[in-house]
Amino acid sequence: MAETATMEKPMIEVRKLRKEYPVGDEVVVALKEINLSVPRGQILCIFGQSGSGKSTLLNQLAGMEKPTRGGVRIGGQIISAMDEDTLAVFRQNHLGFVFQAYNLLPNLTASENVALPLMFKGVSKEERDIAAKKLLTLVGLQKRLDHFPNQMSGGQQQRVGIARAFITRPDVVFADEPTGNLDSKTTVEVMKMIVDMARRFNQTIVLVSHDPEMKDFADRIVTLKDGEIIADEMNSKEI
Repeated sequence: MAETATMEKPMIEVRKLRKEYPVGDEVVVALKEINLSVPRGQILCIFGQSGSGKSTLLNQLAGMEKPTRGGVRIGGQIISAMDEDTLAVFRQNHLGFVFQAYNLLPNLTASENVALPLMFKGVSKEERDIAAKKLLTLVGLQKRLDHFPNQMSGGQQQRVGIARAFITRPDVVFADEPTGNLDSKTTVEVMKMIVDMARRFNQTIVLVSHDPEMKDFADRIVTLKDGEIIADEMNSKEI
C-alpha cells in the first residue's frame, strides 16, 4: 500500500455535491450529497452498479458537468466554478483520461496518439516523439510505435491509451471502466500497468467500475447506491 501524508492537502475535495436532472415534469436526483476527500497518490475505486451514480460522479470530478449544488476542488482549485475555457486549460495541464473504448484516433500511429496531448501544450515534435517512445516502452509497446490502432489488439490499444493519459504527468488520472472490453488476463495486465504508472509518478487515480475485480487494484473503495455513498473502506490487500 502507498503511504500518504496525513497533513498534506487533499488532491480531490468534494463537498455537499448534489446533481439533479430534469426529466419531463419531474426531477431525478443522481447524486444526493456527496462528501469525499482523496489524497495525492491514492488509487480510488468508485464502485457501483448501473444507475448508482458513479458515472455522474466521475463527470462531476472531471468537470464534464456542473453540479446542482456543492463543489469540487482539484489541487485546491474549484473546478466546478470554472468557465469552459479555463476548465479546458486545467484539464490539459492537470488531468488524464483512460476510456473503456480506447478513444484512439484511427489515422494516427501509436506514437502519434500518445504524443497528442503534448502537441496541444506546444511541445516540439522532437520532444514529443522522445516522450511518446519512452512511455510506449514502459507499457511494453516499443515495437508498435508506428502501428495504427487497427493493427493492434484491444489490450495493446488500451496500453496506448494508458501511455497517452500519463504522458503529461497529470495530477489525476480518471479511468472509466478501463478494462470493460478486455479479457480477464489482459484486464490484470492493464490494471497492473495503471497502478505501476501511478506509483512511479505519485499520481492520484480515480477508477470507476461495476466490476468487483477492480476493487483489488485500489487502495480505497467507495461504493455508491442510488446517488449516495454507502461504504468507504480501505483495501487490506497488497497491490
